[in-house]
Amino acid sequence: MKTRALHLLLALGAAAPALAADAPIRPKVVVVTMFENGADTGDTPGELQLWVEREKLDRVIPLPAAYHDVRANADGSVIAIVTGVGNTNAAASVMALGLDPRFDLRRSYWLVAGIAGIDPADGSIGSAAWARFVVEGDLAHEIDAREIPAGWPTGYVPLRKSEPYEQPRLPEDRLADTVFALEPGLVEWAYQLTKDTPLADNEQMTQRRGFYTDLPAARRPPFVLKGDNLAASTYWHGRLLNQWANDWVAYHTGGRGNYVTTAMEDTGTLRALANLAKAGKADATRALVLRTASNFDMQWPGGSAAESLGGEKLGLYSAYLPSLEAAHAVGRRVVHALVADWDRYEHEPPRAAAP
Repeated sequence: MKTRALHLLLALGAAAPALAADAPIRPKVVVVTMFENGADTGDTPGELQLWVEREKLDRVIPLPAAYHDVRANADGSVIAIVTGVGNTNAAASVMALGLDPRFDLRRSYWLVAGIAGIDPADGSIGSAAWARFVVEGDLAHEIDAREIPAGWPTGYVPLRKSEPYEQPRLPEDRLADTVFALEPGLVEWAYQLTKDTPLADNEQMTQRRGFYTDLPAARRPPFVLKGDNLAASTYWHGRLLNQWANDWVAYHTGGRGNYVTTAMEDTGTLRALANLAKAGKADATRALVLRTASNFDMQWPGGSAAESLGGEKLGLYSAYLPSLEAAHAVGRRVVHALVADWDRYEHEPPRAAAP
């Protein structure tokens, strides 16, 4: 009797429809931040906190394979992650999110929104720069500066080359891990949408800007600009390395790119997105990189690199809190526009022609 009853239960179970799995979360926008100081809310902020508090990202979705849990708003239209510092952390965390079956990211836009050092020849602290090119700064040969041949401008040598900036450059397909070109029409749309965004300023920033007497852009109040990013997991600083950054970006982009901001994660993020795109799990052409200037990347006239670096530490950056405010103030305009016009932008990304 018991056996017959068991068989009946098994038969009923086989005939019953399987329980439907929860539908995946389909974010319209993924906000990518790199660090958070403490809690996600209520204390001194890192790059995530203003997004959580102001965009009501109240849901916590555990993501054990990544650096940090996912934060999401009520309907899942906007989510945010913290990748961890450095290109390796960024690549690992973005891949962990992209491969998680709880998320469908095929139509999502990706907004990197974080702080950075800025070239005082191009911009001022507190400013916000949209990148069209992101260039890898870690993949290279290096000879210590005390041993480089006379006449070399740097000890950094491009991979598979024997001297700095050797021509011809490698073919474009062999620079896939070194140069990431963002969709220019999307970048221009984001810039045009946000270029008049008011940005925070204060007396401390004004004083710091005043040190750069030979560079008019550095003395400007904070503004929104277009400028490219060099991603290197070594936090470098100083006039000579600033020159290397400018030359390195110009070389690897064939003169098309202009180095403006230095950060530590963005080629890792974009490499992960490129791989996810090949797997059909993301659209890498929907990525934007916004970096806001917490500090200058080199010393002022008459100052030393060591003196300048010594005054630029996390939490003590010349424009730390204003740069966090700028990342949210500028970035949210893009996020809100994408969400508000999702009927259009789900299928056709916004684009603008450069003037």
